[in-house]
Amino acid sequence: MGVYANTVSITQFAVTGELPGTDQFQWFSKKLADRGFQSIENSTEESAEGWTLVDKPDDASFDVPSDFWRDNYVVFSLRRDQRKIPAAVLKSHTGREEGAFLAQNPNLRRTPKHKREEIKEQVQLRLMTRCLPVPSTVDVVWDQKSGILTLFSLGTKVIERFEDLFRKTFEGFSPVIVHPFARARKLLEGQLRDSLEAANQAGSDAVVALIRDNQWLGWEFMLWLLQRGVNGEGEFPVCCPGHITNGEKFSAWIDDRIQFQGGGEEGGIQKVTVSGSQDKYLEAISALRGDKRITSATICMEKDENLWKLTLKGDTFGFASFKCPQVRVEKDSTVDQMSEREAVFYERMFLMDQGLQLFDSLFTAFLTERLTGAWNGRLQAIQAWLDGE
Repeated sequence: MGVYANTVSITQFAVTGELPGTDQFQWFSKKLADRGFQSIENSTEESAEGWTLVDKPDDASFDVPSDFWRDNYVVFSLRRDQRKIPAAVLKSHTGREEGAFLAQNPNLRRTPKHKREEIKEQVQLRLMTRCLPVPSTVDVVWDQKSGILTLFSLGTKVIERFEDLFRKTFEGFSPVIVHPFARARKLLEGQLRDSLEAANQAGSDAVVALIRDNQWLGWEFMLWLLQRGVNGEGEFPVCCPGHITNGEKFSAWIDDRIQFQGGGEEGGIQKVTVSGSQDKYLEAISALRGDKRITSATICMEKDENLWKLTLKGDTFGFASFKCPQVRVEKDSTVDQMSEREAVFYERMFLMDQGLQLFDSLFTAFLTERLTGAWNGRLQAIQAWLDGE
């Protein structure tokens, strides 16, 4: 799934560092090209990784501005090619070679260890030359206006590889994942910001600590949204800057799929998933009564008959299966395909930004209740709902 897909999974980062004041195109062009992807098709290398153009995954030149620079967005892909010999194939070919070796050395009952390792290395090298590398790409969009970078993946290993290559490419810059506490800090100011800092349960400002020790933000946010939806309080005002005018109303609710986690009877971690359209949320109520917390849920947001849908990961606020209103790439042969793809890119980013604006407004509404005296009333309403009152 890439930037052109109507349904994507995304992880967002705030990028720290100072961009050069002039000649930014030349700067980006050189940085990306210096770490550009190099093909390993005609070699025996197992893997290769680097940056490529989104629309031309075999091209890592970055010498034409329109190929990767679109208004305030810098757009590129992380490509990784990997050769992998199936274990059964390697075992079969290695066994044949060992059999041939023993036939030439009848005095030996089994192949010595050092010889087995030598044979395996030789077979692996020979098979590598016959095995084509399998490519995979992950798109990256860096918004220079907001400083937010969007990686179109939630994979832990992909994120780690991206962060490592990004830091090597852009020395002095660091991508910091926008986790729940970081998003809350970005959205709040004044007294609410002070209240948020007072509620911080992390012992340091390290990202790992802020995520691990403030999981209550995700748990309570999704519980709040679930109860509000059941209680008929699913309308919210837009209150964050973006394409939609502040004050306009939208609807939001949790439905379709909810994951819970909590302690089991014997002290282990127990996970429960509630799927399908919910009526009275009896299974969800049962899980919550059993002291389980919502760790992931499908959130729907609707505005002017346009629907945005995502599965929120409560610990990191990663967006899985983030579905925006549909955009189609025209297949008409009279239309220039590159121009059409560029137009689709802008439309996709416009719709994604709208969805993120609605989500931030929703999260702000929660924080405004959670960090003020209004939260006591909400807790009472949640308890009454769980008690069936």
